[in-house]
Amino acid sequence: MAKPTKLFVCQSCGASFPKWGGKCTSCGTWDSLVEEFPKEVVPGGLGQSKKPASRSSRIEFTSLDDAAKEVVRWPTGIGEFDRVTGGGIVPGSAILIGGDPGIGKSTLLLQVAAILTSAKDKKPLKVAYISGEEAVDQVRLRASRLGVEKAPVMLAAATSVRDIVNSLDQSDAPDVVIIDSIQTLYLDSLDSAPGTVSQVRGSAQELIRLAKTHGFALFLVGHVTKEGTIAGPKVVEHMVDAVLHFEGDRSHHFRILRAVKNRFGPSDEIGVFEMVENGLDEVKNPSALFLADRNEEVSGAAVFAGIEGTRPVLVEIQVLLSPSPLGTPRRSVVGWDNNRLSMILAVLETRCGLSLAGKDVYLNVAGGLRIQEPAADLAVAAAILSATIDHPLDQETVFFGEVGLSGEIRAVSLAEMRAKEAEKLGFKTAVAPKQKRKKKSSSQTEATSSLQINSFVHLNDLLRDLARKKAPKKDTDVLD
Repeated sequence: MAKPTKLFVCQSCGASFPKWGGKCTSCGTWDSLVEEFPKEVVPGGLGQSKKPASRSSRIEFTSLDDAAKEVVRWPTGIGEFDRVTGGGIVPGSAILIGGDPGIGKSTLLLQVAAILTSAKDKKPLKVAYISGEEAVDQVRLRASRLGVEKAPVMLAAATSVRDIVNSLDQSDAPDVVIIDSIQTLYLDSLDSAPGTVSQVRGSAQELIRLAKTHGFALFLVGHVTKEGTIAGPKVVEHMVDAVLHFEGDRSHHFRILRAVKNRFGPSDEIGVFEMVENGLDEVKNPSALFLADRNEEVSGAAVFAGIEGTRPVLVEIQVLLSPSPLGTPRRSVVGWDNNRLSMILAVLETRCGLSLAGKDVYLNVAGGLRIQEPAADLAVAAAILSATIDHPLDQETVFFGEVGLSGEIRAVSLAEMRAKEAEKLGFKTAVAPKQKRKKKSSSQTEATSSLQINSFVHLNDLLRDLARKKAPKKDTDVLD
């Protein structure tokens, strides 16, 4: 009998190597290769490596203009959750949800399960909650804290994929199955520890195959690495229909559910939740929440009108400058791209003449939201200019626009939507680049805003405008 092949598998990307190495040559991760021993299994079992030969058959092709089946959805009643999933849960879909430990993944899914099984205005669904990390009594304690202990959710504590598949592979399978978490499951046909690449990949493949066969929706909870990505191979993200990230700082009271991938809806949508004593409450107006504590007029604070998914969100960007005792000043960023901050600082020094080389720069997006779009460049630059001249910006002004390497302010998309959201929250003025007017068809409705728009071409124009507003208070050079 031949000995089983010994492989070293990268726990980040899933690449396999015959010998151990300190660095994975596929993804560049250090110290990520783990030794695994795949063993021979009986044909027909879970995780089988050898299958009996089967006769091939021809596939049938259809044309693109054939009538497509209408996608059926199960709304959960939680507006923010339905927004991220694209309008509700699709039967037969597989959803991977990840987040930091203690961020609220299990809490959110338990609330969703309770709502689906206790719906009054529609047919209740049959939901199974399988926990591999907690005992049944621990899940019951959380349900009691959330006030959903009366919901008819089927609970179980299991880690064997074979046992889970045998329990779900029935004609009366549940409509929704929640697995918490995929890293705790194992296939007895694989000689490796739970949480390794082969176990995670094999367990997910078996569960997704079963979900597609019986048509039930599958939720897989995934752990997050220290880099902020879902642990396990990337192939798992390709296998599922949607990937959701649950973000937020545990020191803050709100959480962000972001869709990274979604085959049945938008892939850049977010849902905002607030952590309260009895669970997670949806936040229907995130802008009001992010700006709730913005009262004092301080320098270095600018309000950015951004777009998250299909909705506008207003957040406050805070910048603090302090003399640096070190030869290399510190650049600390929370909620934004560190490389983009370095670019904005270089533009301000080179094109606007500011001296920032001897100062530490601290940038924070208030509330914990992470901004990814380049439209925040102008708000960051305005906050830095305000901190440099020690003069607060107008409390009724919002900023949005992209900054180029020459200091020019470039136009951004969805300017009208940003302006209307700012006007709804009581802002009077917006500092933004000049927008190119597009011809509207007769069927389009006019959605303009009465917000006053101050357009600047270059960052120097914004600096001169701030210096002119400060001049009556202190008639000195603002760049000193």
